[in-house]
Amino acid sequence: MTLKEKHALEFEILSDTDNVVAKQFGLVFQLEDKLIALYQKMGIDLVKSQENQNNELPIPATYVVNTVGVIKLAYLNSDYTKRLEPMDAVAALD
Repeated sequence: MTLKEKHALEFEILSDTDNVVAKQFGLVFQLEDKLIALYQKMGIDLVKSQENQNNELPIPATYVVNTVGVIKLAYLNSDYTKRLEPMDAVAALD
């Protein structure tokens, strides 16, 4: 079941499981070997969580695009702990 189906959303959601779109936007970074080792030591399986073996992670980003393709909101932050407030994304839908 997709995220759209699960939450009965009336708009499209992009899930970029292999970072294809993130790469097009320049929003992917390659992990250094010592960081990969640290993740493994902490029990984090990057291959499983990222669904690829590229040892790369996307920079979190949110875009709200209207029905004619105009970007109404763009938010990105290299600090993965900082995300767009959901209500800010909803407000951009108006």
